[in-house]
Amino acid sequence: MRTILITGPGGSGRTTVAAATARAAAREGTRTLVLSADRTDTLGAVLDAATGPEPAAVAPDLTAWRPDAAAGFRDDLTAFQERAAGVLNLLGAARLDAEEVTPLPGAEELSFLRALRDAALSERFDLLVADLPPVADALALLSLPEELRRYLRRLLPPERQAARALRPVLGKLAGVPMPSEWLYETAARWDAELAAVQAVLADRNTSVRLVAEPGPAGADAVRSAGLGLALRGLRPDALIANRVLPEQPAGGLPAGHVAQQRKALEEWQESYDVTAVHHLGRDPRGTEDLAALPVPGVKDAGSTVEWTVVDRLAEDGVLVWRLPLPGAIRDDLDLVRRGDELVVAAGRFRRIVALPSVLRRCTVEGAALREGELRIRFAPDPALWPGTR
Repeated sequence: MRTILITGPGGSGRTTVAAATARAAAREGTRTLVLSADRTDTLGAVLDAATGPEPAAVAPDLTAWRPDAAAGFRDDLTAFQERAAGVLNLLGAARLDAEEVTPLPGAEELSFLRALRDAALSERFDLLVADLPPVADALALLSLPEELRRYLRRLLPPERQAARALRPVLGKLAGVPMPSEWLYETAARWDAELAAVQAVLADRNTSVRLVAEPGPAGADAVRSAGLGLALRGLRPDALIANRVLPEQPAGGLPAGHVAQQRKALEEWQESYDVTAVHHLGRDPRGTEDLAALPVPGVKDAGSTVEWTVVDRLAEDGVLVWRLPLPGAIRDDLDLVRRGDELVVAAGRFRRIVALPSVLRRCTVEGAALREGELRIRFAPDPALWPGTR
């Protein structure tokens, strides 16, 4: 399954580009699903066909889906109450009816991630085009599976789970039913679901495409998005410069604005595979308008950002962990070692990542930012590394 995640600054036209990308693939006979994270049916307005909580065909080889977070949250809560019935009864808790449940903050994000996982694992489609939220929210969404799995492991470490044979004994000693079984089973199920989403995002057949209007604001947004994505191990395989104005300004078009667009395009072409989508003079709607947008093809998959460990023990006595962070500024970088994890902060972006096993037996010797790449030096710890005493 080929997966394309499309995001960009708010108002940049990312939904239009997602719809055009899906339409173009479907016209070539690729079984395509376009998935929207939008609460309102913006995707349906662009496609000129309503979308809803169930996948529905909107054209030959093209299916659209806008998951219903409220329904998913109600189903999850109902299932949870059934699994935890013993404990809830013990506490005298009053059950919540499905009709009185409204989604809590975060329910929409989890619902969309689940839909993303289900769609990517489906054999009904060859291509998944996901219309993500604006770039800041999209980066938070993409980081959610890893962060939630980390919280689960810290709060409910599987190795601390009481052995099944001991639970009745512990329950009698405590005088109350032991909730550990359903609690750990629930945590394990959530962990498995989140791991499946992570696998989709990390797959080499998954790529990210940025959509932005060329200009000062768009250029700033692209620089920030590129850094945030790199910190998640992702790199855009294409940058769609949307609503590009003609080089020769027509009546009413300011020449200064055209010059700003040209400057942004030249800057982007140094780092990205840029596709210019010219302004139609109106908001694209329907098949003909979408067909007129020259969006990139979908045949080639993008590549992840590799965080590699380079062995320089023989030359310098260190191992070097190389983290590509294009657009990072030295003064905005911060590193903190916490046990077997490294906290990496780059501007307003932050990630806690587990150290590769070989680096867990080392101490941090220093770091340097060179040519958009953070290089962290690790020296073997004599107390943990055989043969270094």
